[in-house]
Amino acid sequence: QVHLVESGGQLVQAGGSLRLSCTASGRTFSSYAMGWFRQAPGKEREFVATIGWNGVIKYYADSVKGRFTISRDNAKNTVYLQMNSLKPEDTAVYYCAVRTAVTSRDRYEYDYWGQGTQVTVSS
Repeated sequence: QVHLVESGGQLVQAGGSLRLSCTASGRTFSSYAMGWFRQAPGKEREFVATIGWNGVIKYYADSVKGRFTISRDNAKNTVYLQMNSLKPEDTAVYYCAVRTAVTSRDRYEYDYWGQGTQVTVSS
């Protein structure tokens, strides 16, 4: 079992930056791929970014490429999402997830989820 706790979400103005954190406990964090997803009101949960176990492989959704950066610190069992140049359309609940395999953009392939952190971008 893996327990995930996200933090860092808050209200920010458009053009601003935030860094989300997700700390894992319970199993060997460093062996697994991690992902960030988001869900806006009335919309399905969508892929944002994913990172491989050693931090080398990273993939991003087109909508955030060049603005968001995913990273991880295996010593701290933590994955981060640095979000720059935020836009109102980035407003959503952001979730981190663990996949006990290689990276994936498919939310159905992730095994464990956090409870989410709210990011609100005002125009």
